[in-house]
Formats: sequence, C-alpha cells, structure tokens
Amino acid sequence: MIIPGFCHRFLVLLLFEIFMVRTKNIYEEVKMKQIAKKYIVLIALLYSISLVAQPVGSICGIVTDGASGQALPYVSVVVLNSNPVIGTTTDENGNFTLSNLPVGRYDIQSSFVGYEPSVFREILVSSAREVFLAIVMRENIQLLDEIVVRPRVNKEAPLNEMALAGARMLSVEEASRYAGGFDDPARLTTAFAGVAGGVSSNAISIRGNSPQFLQWRLENVEAVNPTHFSDVSGVGGGILTALSAQMLGNSDFLMSAFPAEFGNALSGIFDMQLRNGNNQNYEHTAQIGTLGVEFASEGPFKKGGKASYLFNYRYSSLALVGDLFPDWAGDAGGIRYQDLAFKMNFPTQRAGIFSVYGFGTKDHFGQHNDTPDYKELGKDDFWQTKGVGGVEHKIFLGEKTYLKSSLSANYSLNEVEVNRFYNDIDNRTIDMKNTNWNVAFNSFLNTKFNSKHTNRTGVTVIGLFYDLDYWLVEDPYRIPSGEMRNVAKNSGNAMAYSAYSQSSFRLNNCLTANVGLHGTYFSLNEKAVIEPRASIRWQAFPKHSFGVAYGKHSRRENTDYYFVKTPLTGDKLVNQNLDFAKVHHFVLSYDWAVSENLHLKVEPYLQLLYDIPVGGDGTMSIINHRDFWMLNALTNEGKGRNFGVDFTLERYLYNGYYYLITASLFESRYTGSDGVWRNTRLNRNFVVNALGGKEWKMGRNKQNILSVNIRTTLQGGEHYTPFDEVASIATQSIVYDHSQAYEMQLSPQFISSFTISYKINKNKLAHEFALKMINVTNTQELQGAMFNYRTNRPELQMGATAIPNISYKIEF
Repeated sequence: MIIPGFCHRFLVLLLFEIFMVRTKNIYEEVKMKQIAKKYIVLIALLYSISLVAQPVGSICGIVTDGASGQALPYVSVVVLNSNPVIGTTTDENGNFTLSNLPVGRYDIQSSFVGYEPSVFREILVSSAREVFLAIVMRENIQLLDEIVVRPRVNKEAPLNEMALAGARMLSVEEASRYAGGFDDPARLTTAFAGVAGGVSSNAISIRGNSPQFLQWRLENVEAVNPTHFSDVSGVGGGILTALSAQMLGNSDFLMSAFPAEFGNALSGIFDMQLRNGNNQNYEHTAQIGTLGVEFASEGPFKKGGKASYLFNYRYSSLALVGDLFPDWAGDAGGIRYQDLAFKMNFPTQRAGIFSVYGFGTKDHFGQHNDTPDYKELGKDDFWQTKGVGGVEHKIFLGEKTYLKSSLSANYSLNEVEVNRFYNDIDNRTIDMKNTNWNVAFNSFLNTKFNSKHTNRTGVTVIGLFYDLDYWLVEDPYRIPSGEMRNVAKNSGNAMAYSAYSQSSFRLNNCLTANVGLHGTYFSLNEKAVIEPRASIRWQAFPKHSFGVAYGKHSRRENTDYYFVKTPLTGDKLVNQNLDFAKVHHFVLSYDWAVSENLHLKVEPYLQLLYDIPVGGDGTMSIINHRDFWMLNALTNEGKGRNFGVDFTLERYLYNGYYYLITASLFESRYTGSDGVWRNTRLNRNFVVNALGGKEWKMGRNKQNILSVNIRTTLQGGEHYTPFDEVASIATQSIVYDHSQAYEMQLSPQFISSFTISYKINKNKLAHEFALKMINVTNTQELQGAMFNYRTNRPELQMGATAIPNISYKIEF
C-alpha cells in the first residue's frame, strides 16, 4: 500500500520540526521527542485509515463430517495461493471466520488429520455481504502413507454423497453470473450436459424426457413447481423461478439413477436448499430491473444470538408499469406476478435446530386477442396462486446419529377462462378451476456406524386434498367452438406413503458402493411399487474415476388425470385405476481432473420406460403431453427408450476467466397404445452449449469488478405431427395426420445470450449495474397451431422471444 500524499506532507513537517528543535538547547530535546511521538502516532493512524479505505469482506462458515453431520473442531481453513498465508482454524463448534479479505475471488481449502482435504473454488467476496460456506469433509479410511489423497473439489461432486453418478451441484452464484441463467436456477440447468430448454419457458427436459417427469424439492421435501405461470406455456415449465438467487443456497441437480431417498420422479430431481440468514450482521439488498422490483433482508433476531431470518419480496415491473401507465403498457401490463420467500433458523443448546420456511406466489395473465385471420377475437385470463410452508427440526442423537424431521404444506390454485367472440356472441371455451392441498410429514435417521458404513432410513406420509372442476369445448381452437362439457370434476383426498433405506459403503479411499430400496403406496388407485437402487464409484487413479449406477423409479400422475370423464363413459372416472409410470435407469460415468482448474466428465446412459399412460388415437402418450389439462382415457400400455452420451469440459474460474462446454448426443423414442416406435416430441438428437466469461478488476484499489459472459446453444428442433390438410380444410379447424405422428422435425435452434455487469465495492456498500439478454439471435420457437381463415390453411404458430433485463442492485 502506498502512503497517500498528505501522509508524505506530515513526514516533511516532522523532519523540519526535528531540524529546528536540534538547533535549540538540550532543554528543548525532551519537547522534541514528545512532538515526534505525536506525529508518529498520527502517521500510523492515517496509514491504517488508508488501509481500511480499500473495501474488504469476510468468509465465515462451518466444517462438518459428511457422513455424521457433526461439526469438526480445529480444522485448518486457508486461502489457497495467499502470500503470506491467510488462514484460521475452526472453533469447538466447527465455526470459522476469515476477515478483512480484499474484495475478489478466492479458493478455500480445509485440512484436518484423518480427513481428505476439501477445496471450495471461485468464492466471491464483496464488501457488503458476508460469504457463508458449509464445508463437508470426508474421513480418510486408510493410513496416510498408503495413498496420495487428492483434495475434493466442491464443483466436482454433488452435495448428496449418496449420488455417485448423474448428478451435479448447482451454485447460485453461477445462476447470477452465467449468461442465460437470468438469476433463475431452472434456466441455468439448461447449460448442463443432458438438459434441453427453450426461451419462452424455463421447462427442463432431461435426456429427452417430458419436463413434468422432473420433481422439484425444497428443503428435502417434494414441492409444487416454484415457477411463475407454471404449465401455461407447456406442462412442467414456467417463466421465472419464484425463488430468487437471494434466497437459495447451493443445491443438487440429479439427472439419472438417483439415491433411494428420492421417489415420485422419472427424469430427475431438483433438490433446492434455502440458505440461512446471517446471524451476526444485518444485510439488505434492493434491486430494480426490467423483470421486477425486489427487496431482501437478513440478520439476527437479536444481536449476539444464534437465530436468524432471511426474506425476499419481488413484484413484477410490467405490473407496476401497467398500474402507472395503463395506456402505454397495453397487454404487457396484464402480466402480473409477485412472490415472497422466507426462512427463519433457530439453533438451540440441547433441543436441536428448528427452522421455519416458505414461499408464496400470486400470478395473473390477461390477454386480448384480435387476429381476424384466425378468428381469434376474445380474451384469455389465467390466475395462479401457490404456496409452500414448513417446519423442520434436526437433532443429534449422540456423536454419530442425527434425526431430521419436517412437517410441510403445499397449496396451488389454478383458474383459467378463455372467451371467444363469434357472430357478436361471447362464447366461453375453457372454464377450469383446480385447487390442491398437500400436507407432508417427512423424517429420516442418519447413522454413521463407522468410517466405512453410513445408513439413512426414512419415511414420508403425504395427504393430498383436491377440488377440481374442468369445463371445456371439444376443440377450443375451432370456430364455432360448440358447447362446453365437464371433463373432470371431483373433490376429496388421498394418501401417499413411502419409505426407504440406503447405505453407503466405503471399502477404501478409492472404492465406494451405495445400495438402497424405495417403496411407495398410493391409496387413490391402491397401487404399490418397490424400487431398488445401486451405484459404485472407483477412483482408479488420483485424477481418474469411474462410476456405474442403476435405479428403478416411478411416478404417480397429476391428481386431475385420475378424474377424467369422456362423452362415451358419462360420469365414470376412466383413469381412477391408473398405475404408476416406471423407468429403469442405467448410467456410466468417467471423470478426469485434467488439471487443478480443468475437469472432463463423460456419461453414457440408457433409460427404459414402461407402464407409461397412453390413450387417444393410439399415438398419444404422457411423454409428449404439453397441455395443463387431460381429456383422454388412459391405460398403462406405453413404453419409452432414451439412450445417449453426455460430455462436459469445464474450466473453473481462475485468473479471471472460465468456460464450460457441454454436448449431448441422444435418441428418445416411445410407443403409444398401437405399439409403434416413434420419435418423442423432445427428441432433439443433439444439444451443444458453449459458455464462458471474463472478469476484470478495476478501480484505484482493484475493488470493482467488470464481468462479461456469453453463451451459445445449438440444439435440434422439436418433433411434431403434420396436419391432415384435406381434413383441416373440410372441417375449418386443425386436424392432425396421426399416421405420421412426430415424424416432422423443426430446424435446429441457435440461441445466444449474454450478461454484462459492473460491481462497485465500497466500505460495507456495493452497487451493481447489469444488462442480461436471452436469445439475442431472435430464434423462433413452436408456440402452437391455428387455422388461418384468410388463406384457408392450417399453420404452425412460430414466435421469437428475446428477453432483456436491465437492472440496478444495491447491497448494504
């Protein structure tokens, strides 16, 4: 640090005064020494102020044993490549703090006798927020001289140690930084190998599967889809995840052969975790942008205490503009959404840790249609309200066992009204209302019997309460549309029970095997299923590892599917006895740590789906279903087959830049009730992603950060069923040629996105300006099909959605 100019002036004055005093008698020498001491103290003070002027931050956290969950005292925690070495040790409760770190990125390593070293990469320290790390360490079960132990890197493995293949840890910081992430974890996942997505929706298709086959979880419990306007643009997707990056901690994304604790999913698990609020200091964030206005706050309930709170509220900017300038906003002002999320954490001395969490959303979309070519004169309205709330408790029962239990509730309300004007008459074509309550109790016991064997056994009981009433015309897109009929109506409740047990066996430092069993029973259809799971991981060499995993998985359908009525069956519920859809997952994995900052991963896989609900004309399958309602009588006669290989090459952020290249080559096929193998709707055949970014430190003390990130995606187009043009013209409506179901494919899509941000760090204050853009290339997507009455032909409806977000954020 260079001493500021005014400090130099004080040095000159000091030397001058010393010279003058030396010319006086010996009596004045004592006075000279007193003056010199005053100036030295003053210079030291000014110098320390100049040091403080450079913004600094801190990293705190806790270190625990990954198998038992117990805190580890006296662990060494250091900043890698620091000179002189910056480090500390954990206290008796496993807590640590690294203070007064200049803003920037750091790699943190924890070391402890008898444990494998653990490295956390790319930790961003800012001046206004304290970083919290939950470091999990794994016991070294061999003598130190038997093997060279390579540090475990947090980005190379999921948080759940039972997942040995087909899983990845998702960093919330990456969701903010990666182009196309848009602060939305769901959109971030589409950069991962094996995952495909779009622009207008954040639906997640894993390895060719339907987005509705993914299970969302929050705080270890199954939750409703936490996205705004979910299922409107396609079942399983929405526009934007309701859980802001301000709320989420690092989470797991599992894509194949997941551990036995997970049930009711066919394609994957999005296991999201809410972070705890800061229990030492108050921190606040306010942000305004194109997508919304939001405010977050966290801190201790009481200074010096251990309890903390965290909440975030967001309100749609388009709704705000619509309220203030309705004439200017037009239909865009009809896109209204808001969300509130919170978590409160209450550690106790002896009774364990209690937490209370939840989120809620309220959405409305109103649109006026005025397209005479398609006789689209009318108004669409969609209302959606969702909420999740829960109480969680964790208590240690000795040094090697803990019990974790929770009681949670899920609520969702969906209302849809579609009106079409024809011959000056208002015709309602869709009138649907669906209310669902789920109350769940979840509990598991985790026991580390010894360094080689850990077991987790748990149960889940879910009560499902529903009230649904669906009225639709036979063809909502046909003009005139005809009379509405009731296709599903019921209210009542059902129970779902599940139990599991899974064990992890570490035979040595190089070989780990996991086995488990999951069982489920659903009272509504009185069906049960048993699902075995198994996986092995072999660290063949310090930088090379191999894995293999198998899992049988099942899923019950959306509640309203069980209450479909058809015109031929009257009030009979044709789907009430529908069985679980099932799949066998097989996956291999190869990991190569090319260098400290470069990692390669390859995963071939095979998925065999069976007992898939199918119906209709013989080509209809749940695998391809995209509407949020169901009209068909279904049977479990369908099959599916997905196979392919995923590649990931990732350079971690080091020396200011990073990149991630992923590629997926796959085939996704299905059979309907006619037994013919066909392409699935989302059989894109290939997906290639290339993204990267560069950070520059700027400002006098290099305290500010300019970040530029880009992403490009090239993926195959969706498959679709062509029109029967003769029949369509004859009926003046859309008629498909089902003999060629999903034989046609759209052109490949090239999607580009970028993120540019500039963060200004000041003392306990930070400003960030950002420009984020999705689909710069204005790539079109399939949005549906309509009959054009002017040209007298059926047409595919293609549209391009480019989403910009200009935002300003302040942290204090």
